[in-house]
Amino acid sequence: MEFLRERLAAKLGGAALEMSNAGVIRVVNRAGDAAPPPAAAAPAVAAKPASGSAATAAPAAPGARRDAKGSVPAWSCEGAGGPAHWARLAPEFSACARGSRQSPIDIQDGIAVDLESIAFDYRASRFRVIDDGHTVRVDVDAGNAIEVLGRRYALEQFHFHRPAEEGIDGRQFAMAAHLVHRAADGRLAVVAVLLEAGSANPIVQVVWNNLPLEKGEPVVARKRLEPGALLPEEHAYYTYMGSLTTPPCSEGVLWMVMRQPVQLSAAQIAIFARLYPMNARPLQQAAGRLIKQSN
Repeated sequence: MEFLRERLAAKLGGAALEMSNAGVIRVVNRAGDAAPPPAAAAPAVAAKPASGSAATAAPAAPGARRDAKGSVPAWSCEGAGGPAHWARLAPEFSACARGSRQSPIDIQDGIAVDLESIAFDYRASRFRVIDDGHTVRVDVDAGNAIEVLGRRYALEQFHFHRPAEEGIDGRQFAMAAHLVHRAADGRLAVVAVLLEAGSANPIVQVVWNNLPLEKGEPVVARKRLEPGALLPEEHAYYTYMGSLTTPPCSEGVLWMVMRQPVQLSAAQIAIFARLYPMNARPLQQAAGRLIKQSN
């Protein structure tokens, strides 16, 4: 028994062992106090799958989901992931609710002035078409740009909304194309082209001809595309400062909305509607912003 007690004491790091009259061995520490009983093992908890920056994410809207990579919150234009919930999907989307210069707006009471013309420097370019899950987007090669207000902005892509997000004195258009440009300093400028039902649009048809069969799988077109063919004949425009119309709703975006609509056929509208019956953000408050329009 003495041998076993010494062996057990060695395993307990030198703690002393005492035997009571009843034959029960008691463990005491070096200071003579009774060692605490071992803590009960906590019940096992299944590990949660990684979900991006879950530690800092804002409470998600009911039914909100993240994408397959688990990093970008899933958002939409309707339902649980719709515009009313965007700001709750992720901290980086907070401007969608707290911003003071959000887009789109109903353009009213524009001040007629002698606006500087937009210098369009567009050329035939290679392009690819992608259905990104929110719209049909057309990425173009470098070399296309606009110059306005002393700054040059490179065209990165254009995409479509149905119906048009912008309103003009309360009028809503069938669709709109947004041509997104970025300056060397990172500033964004968007040229919006309003699309109304009428005759078939050749440039839109070129895009539709190259629609991908699967979302997220780009189609690299064999032919070149002339972005300038999407513009109206007259380049008069409205302009105001706003934001992106999709998350993260970043502000400081220069908007130029072409005043003359461009036509596309009912059949072309129907093709887009099969993919996206509605992918427009609701109108936002103008909040006293200055709106200018060409004379």
